[in-house]
Amino acid sequence: MPENVVIIGSGPAAWTAAIYAARAQLKPLVIQGNPYDDKNRQNGTLPLGQLALTTEVENFPSWPAGDTRAYLKTALKEDDVDFPLWVNDPKKEQPSHGINGPELMALMRQQAVNFGTRIESKDVVKVDLSKRPFTLTTHDGESLQTHTLIIATGARANYLGLPSEDRFKNKGVSACAVCDGFLPRFKEKPLAVIGAGDTACEEAVYLTKFASKIHLLVRRDVFRASKIMADRTAAHPKINIHWNTVVEEVLGDDNPRVGVTGVKVKNNKTGATETLPVSGMFCAIGHTPNVGFLDGQVELNSSGYLKWTTVARTYTSVEGVFAAGDVADDYYRQAISAAGTGCMAALDAERFLGHHGLI
Repeated sequence: MPENVVIIGSGPAAWTAAIYAARAQLKPLVIQGNPYDDKNRQNGTLPLGQLALTTEVENFPSWPAGDTRAYLKTALKEDDVDFPLWVNDPKKEQPSHGINGPELMALMRQQAVNFGTRIESKDVVKVDLSKRPFTLTTHDGESLQTHTLIIATGARANYLGLPSEDRFKNKGVSACAVCDGFLPRFKEKPLAVIGAGDTACEEAVYLTKFASKIHLLVRRDVFRASKIMADRTAAHPKINIHWNTVVEEVLGDDNPRVGVTGVKVKNNKTGATETLPVSGMFCAIGHTPNVGFLDGQVELNSSGYLKWTTVARTYTSVEGVFAAGDVADDYYRQAISAAGTGCMAALDAERFLGHHGLI
């Protein structure tokens, strides 16, 4: 028998959709991804999404400050195979404000489970959206059918691909200034931002609120940003633009209290190298939405993200398929906005099922 609703993904959008769908008695199935696939680790698409790769989350409402660990021990089930062992690990620091990303995501998942959400730890590798019920195929060859589908697979940040960069992710290397710029490790410290487009300029200007200096590293000798953003960036007294510059290595200490201490850069015109002392490096070279498994069956926007076809709705170009979170958001890309669209997608799916007499 086909599922009422299948949710593909495991970030804030997916779990919020699951909470709403489960409370509506839709018995949702969440396919959260294969935790044993190294490709998922490299792409940041492991279960619990991008937030599972972050440390402090200070901008998600309802987590101002306090002893979150005590709450986690009562909110999460220790006999669950996915119980996060770091909850009882005294070596794992608890933020003085907010909550750690993996903790927040584990709580979201547990809340969805509490209402009856079922979970499969698989990757969806193929879909047939040509007729309803839709057919989904997972990496182990299993197939299932569903009347509605919520795609909440997110968008992975683009990085440079350096081994040293991977080594210092969450220890000074970030891809989100709004998420991480306020953290103590970056305050009144010199920082590096990589990129040449509007995002890079926006992130560089935003980080000047916290940093002592910004080194903006541009691979060519021109910006790709809009003129107004380029001019604003160039005029800012805290921003030092390095043209024709690429990062060769991220330097630092493996102690998470220290992390990044500098970046080794090279001028690709002259070949000259130098080390810039910085406490953080922010990659602003774009995101890649996780839509490959759809094989072009759902319409994308000009940036390659799933296109919402109706204002203030999560409808896609395929009736019965809804999109939530960063896979359809190339502008905000925040946990709270993703969660909001997850709620919307669940409500849209419920109304679709009711309209077609399927519930």
